[in-house]
Amino acid sequence: MKNKVLGLLAAAVLAAGCGGGGGDAGTPPFGNESSGGGGGSGSLPASSTLAQQCSPNNPLAPSANRTASLDTERRWIRSYVDEAYLWYRDVPTVDATRPEFNLADVPVALDNYFVALTEEGVARDRFSFTYPTAEWQALSQSGIVAGFGAEWLLGSATPPRNIRIAYVDPLTPAATAGLTRGMTLVSVDGFSADDNTSAGIARLNEALFSPTNGQSYSFVLRDLLGVNRTVAMNAAQITKTPVQNLRTIDTPSGRVGYMSFHDHIAPAEGQLVAAFQSLAGQNITDLVLDLRYNGGGYLYIASQVGYMVAGSTRTGGRTFERLLFNDKRTADNNDPDNNTPFYNVTSGFTGSGTTANQPLPQLTLNRLFVLASPGTCSASEAIVNGLRGIGVEVVLIGGTTCGKPYGFTARDNCGLSYFPIEFQGVNDQGFGDYASGFAATCAASDDLTRALGDSSEGMLAVALSRRANGSCPTASDRESPQARAGALDRVLRHPARESKILR
Repeated sequence: MKNKVLGLLAAAVLAAGCGGGGGDAGTPPFGNESSGGGGGSGSLPASSTLAQQCSPNNPLAPSANRTASLDTERRWIRSYVDEAYLWYRDVPTVDATRPEFNLADVPVALDNYFVALTEEGVARDRFSFTYPTAEWQALSQSGIVAGFGAEWLLGSATPPRNIRIAYVDPLTPAATAGLTRGMTLVSVDGFSADDNTSAGIARLNEALFSPTNGQSYSFVLRDLLGVNRTVAMNAAQITKTPVQNLRTIDTPSGRVGYMSFHDHIAPAEGQLVAAFQSLAGQNITDLVLDLRYNGGGYLYIASQVGYMVAGSTRTGGRTFERLLFNDKRTADNNDPDNNTPFYNVTSGFTGSGTTANQPLPQLTLNRLFVLASPGTCSASEAIVNGLRGIGVEVVLIGGTTCGKPYGFTARDNCGLSYFPIEFQGVNDQGFGDYASGFAATCAASDDLTRALGDSSEGMLAVALSRRANGSCPTASDRESPQARAGALDRVLRHPARESKILR
């Protein structure tokens, strides 16, 4: 199931999960359902006529709605994709009777069908996904995820995998157990991090992506001194802390602010407001915003960040991001509400930690340093693009970003939320063509030998050098061999944390 199986060797696990068949396959595909290519068909009913009519075997659906069939849920998916998907013309021909779409595990069957519609015919779509609605609401509104509180990085999908800790959220089992940035995973429950058996891969996927709440897992980790430690942790509902490591750095040419910002989720708003308020009172001359692990989230939060960086004069009357939908959605394309401004007040949304319509702090900077990597995605890239659209100089330090100018709205049906790509965002200058990512101004590696916010950490050190000298340091000056050895390019997380979402 794509919304669960995102592991080290996801294809192998998915293949194992698609065996068996069964389920309530229902009637054969109605009308011309499998004629998806060529932009849909007039025979497709409106998705609204099929909504919330659920399979009796769908455990995610409200009991009162389990009166239809798996086929009805598939038909809703096909109609909704035809209506909302940015690339609806490219949806492939899909035979809904295929075994993997008719499993006894209904959420997996539905996810398999959705993936076939959005990926089999559109090579560029590596982003659309599904997610259980209750879990999505917990993550996006409260920052709650199942796990231990450690954020993992993957060096390679095949052995040696070099799985290491990027950071640890405070007040979590990982923090209590003394796990720290830079530690290397040796094994989980006796299975090596490089295990290639089905059982080993399944255990690694479970422990790193979807651990069972309350269950104990035994980890062996190697610290930066090369010493192995065995740690038992119980999986729990973890509250993410999206804004961390706020500090200022005094330099000969002025004071520099720094913060790491990891997720555009609702609790981030209040934390960001507090951080920018603190920096506004400390006379900083520049800001280093660390987005290397930030895959995105709510677009309105990205807009607020843009305002707090640039200030009211530069952002007044300007567009942070304009949304472009498919050609069927004329009303959406013409709706001025889909021109996202630079929001200058708090939202007051549930879970945000703010009250509505309070003025946001502002730094009024002409330049922003952003620490970036291939894990910098979606709403994080929108910060870069939105600020560049109004003439703010954004200096990228690190690596090329993920390349995701696209976004979604979450649409629930029968307890599963669907996220087909629905729009592309463009900035105030009309630019949004960065599907290949934003290239770094200065290359730098993620230095896992030092804490985030340490002025000697590889990426932050390059940012400070670029600020001081106006040029990128040479490779020999840029980083230590230890820092280069720690360069990793994949953050292990669900696509729900690599999103640009409309609230």
